[in-house]
Amino acid sequence: MGPGGFIQVVVWSCLLLCSSVLSNTNQKVIIAPQSPVVEIGRNFTATCALTGTGDASADDLYWEFNKTSPLPRQTYTRVNDSAVSVTLTVGADTPAWLFCKCSVKTQINKLMHGITLTKGYPPETPSGLSCVASQDGDLISPIVFCTWEPGKRGTGELHTNYTLFAVLGTFDGAKASVARQNNSGQISFELFPHFTGVDIWVEAHNALGKADSEHLAVEDANRFVKTNPPSHVRLISEKVFPMSLLMTWTPPIKKQYVELKHQIRYCPAGSAHWTEVPLEETATKDKQSFRLQNLRPATRYVCQVRCKHHSEGYGYWSDWSANSTSTTPEDKPKSPPDVWRVITPGDSANKRRVQVISKDPVLSNGKIRSFDVRVHGVEWESVTVNRTDSDRGSAQREITVVENLELLDSQSAYIEVIARNGAGKSPKATMVITRQAQKLPAVGALTCRGNGDTLRVEWQTPTLPPDPPRYDVTHYVVEWVAVSGGQLDWQRELGNATGTNVRGDLERFKRYNISVYPLYNSGWVGTARTEAAYLEQGVPLEGPSVRLKGKPGSTEAVLEWKAIPVDKCRGFITNYTVFYSTGHGDEKEQMVSADTYTYKLTSLSGNTKYMAWIMASTERGSINGTEHSFSTVKYAPGQIEGIVVGVCLGFLFFVVLTMLLCIYKKETIKKNFWPQIPNPGSSSIGTWSPDFPSKADTPNEDALTDVSVVKVDMCGDGHSPFFDDDKNCLPLKKDKYLSEEHSSGIGGDSSCTSSPRQSVSDSDEGVGESAETTASTVQYSSVVAASSATTNASCNGYKGQHPGAAFARSESTQPLLDSEENPDTPEAASGGQTQRFPPPRNPCFLLRGTDGAHGGGEEEEEEQGGSLLLKFCPLEEASPQATPTEGVAGELAETRQAASSYTPQLGGYRPQ
Repeated sequence: MGPGGFIQVVVWSCLLLCSSVLSNTNQKVIIAPQSPVVEIGRNFTATCALTGTGDASADDLYWEFNKTSPLPRQTYTRVNDSAVSVTLTVGADTPAWLFCKCSVKTQINKLMHGITLTKGYPPETPSGLSCVASQDGDLISPIVFCTWEPGKRGTGELHTNYTLFAVLGTFDGAKASVARQNNSGQISFELFPHFTGVDIWVEAHNALGKADSEHLAVEDANRFVKTNPPSHVRLISEKVFPMSLLMTWTPPIKKQYVELKHQIRYCPAGSAHWTEVPLEETATKDKQSFRLQNLRPATRYVCQVRCKHHSEGYGYWSDWSANSTSTTPEDKPKSPPDVWRVITPGDSANKRRVQVISKDPVLSNGKIRSFDVRVHGVEWESVTVNRTDSDRGSAQREITVVENLELLDSQSAYIEVIARNGAGKSPKATMVITRQAQKLPAVGALTCRGNGDTLRVEWQTPTLPPDPPRYDVTHYVVEWVAVSGGQLDWQRELGNATGTNVRGDLERFKRYNISVYPLYNSGWVGTARTEAAYLEQGVPLEGPSVRLKGKPGSTEAVLEWKAIPVDKCRGFITNYTVFYSTGHGDEKEQMVSADTYTYKLTSLSGNTKYMAWIMASTERGSINGTEHSFSTVKYAPGQIEGIVVGVCLGFLFFVVLTMLLCIYKKETIKKNFWPQIPNPGSSSIGTWSPDFPSKADTPNEDALTDVSVVKVDMCGDGHSPFFDDDKNCLPLKKDKYLSEEHSSGIGGDSSCTSSPRQSVSDSDEGVGESAETTASTVQYSSVVAASSATTNASCNGYKGQHPGAAFARSESTQPLLDSEENPDTPEAASGGQTQRFPPPRNPCFLLRGTDGAHGGGEEEEEEQGGSLLLKFCPLEEASPQATPTEGVAGELAETRQAASSYTPQLGGYRPQ
């Protein structure tokens, strides 16, 4: 019977006893066992029983977790009428509380009882037990410190205790010590038991069980000892042994306590790679010295030593001792120097400057103090180059300039170089400087690839000419030069190689020019093939600085930028991307090649501000350059000049065309803008006949084409001097244009006024033309009175007499008045009662008469040659315009006043 079953029997017996004692009390629910510790993954059984009397029975009991998760009925087991058990598998996620409830309620409370479950695992067996006793002063400490591995599973909610046990020799009693941690502890002895057997183990235990580790039993407790490292370590250099060093030390503890063995390691100063001496050579007990052999002469070395118990499989190595340093003696160089050359253009066109440089021999066996140089071809000479720079150690081969030569392109040189140190000289190294025109084949295709750690260089074997002389490749020289700093270095490879890793101290993100030279027999150097490379590429440190090239136009602008400095590229530029924007979310971009440094922006908007920048990209990323702002102009360059020139040319063409037209139409323009105005003084009115008939014949249209008829009112009452039946005698054809002028009245009486007249054009074709043309020629006519008698008779009111009228053609082109243009209007027909009288434009009309007709005018008559000269002058243009009534009245008054100066005419006209 297990512990759980025994507990349940005990609890069940107690429940029966309580049931008999409390038979007269109310029923209660009790669970057994109380607060159990359960193992995760195992089955657990709990029993629930009713005590006391009541109506409830085992059928009314049920189980649940945390009052929310009822357990299924199939997990129940009915024990009797008042008890029910449940069996379940405990998991890591099983709730901590388990309740038993009764479905029958009492008057006081609900029947219920609960227990808590403590889940966990039994302890695992500790593993990897190890113990060590360290040196304390000159003795071994009596405290043994042990460590172990408690297990990865853990113990869940249970706490596990660990206890160390140790048994010395044949003693029956075990020494125990409880560990404070679950993976380490210590056990103390009064004295460390040297040369005594000991057995040590660790025990782990918790509420679910216990477990013991494997026993660590040794025959000698010294196998747990870890001593201090050896002290007073020394390296002794002996001049007679340039390739060895003597090493001595002092043991950390006396051999009476622990017998030790040692281990030695060494390396050149500055190196991180140690060389260990085989244990077989240092396995002798209590060894205190050792000679290091096969070392490099004149090399500084660092040595260390450590020790442990000599038994195999047990014990612990001490820590390494402090460094001990010494330098081996010098020996003469065992290898020639590594000679190379750098060729640059000379001072003149046909010269070259050759710089011969050399590295120390690989087996220099000391510090190189000088070089001996012999040059054949220019002249034989020996040059000693003294080394003044500091000693950098044999691990770093220094580069020294051993000769500077200036050769003609047609010259060649043969160079020998020997290195010397304090012990002797090295084998000689040779090199041939060929003529400029003598070029040997270069290697084939060259490729360089960097991966961040190494730079791999690969090439193809040179194609040699088939004809003799036959050249054989003996070596290859791989040369690399930092583009930004100019540091140069090189390495040699065998003639059968087709690739190598560069062994120099290359820097990441730095560009190098890698060159491969084939070296032919007798030291001839072939043509180089060069390729740029990076050990590792990155994002450029800065972007291009863009600016505007020239002035921007209205729709285009040219951007330019400079290449990023090589030391800031950090990789090969794969492309540039041009960005430009107005700042309103309309960003545009254009990718260009890596060798492009200008770009023309097109389709821009005029009078607009733009922002532009350039992005440089490598295979590792991109970076933007600085922004540059510019504004386009409203008009493109030359556009305004083109418009002005176009307008000027158009205006000039118009002016020239107008001038040509004026020259071609000179007469027409002159006739329209400058009409010919005849001199009234020279008018043909002076040639009129005095025997003019008293009544004019009716002229026909052809005869009156160029004649204008002027009616002269000889009477002072404003009526026409002609009879009505005489008006029909003048059927004049109306001209195309009518004059705007008023004719002056003619007569010998002051009451006579002028009346409207008609004007007849000189052509019948003018009738159909537009009346708006005011430039047409209008002919004026002069009228001469028939006789003074007639005039007097007319003024005196004689009826039936017609004054004689003579018509003469005038050459005047003065336009007619509106009343003369429109004789048919009511104003004109009414005899001029409402007609305005603007001042006449002609200066004056003169009317000649016969002599003796003028009273009191003898002086005037004599001045005019015996003819009577009547003068008709217009009103002053500066005088105010009179109204129609006032104008007529005023004119009649002036006419009467003027008529009073004339004597009555008694007869007809005097011959002209």
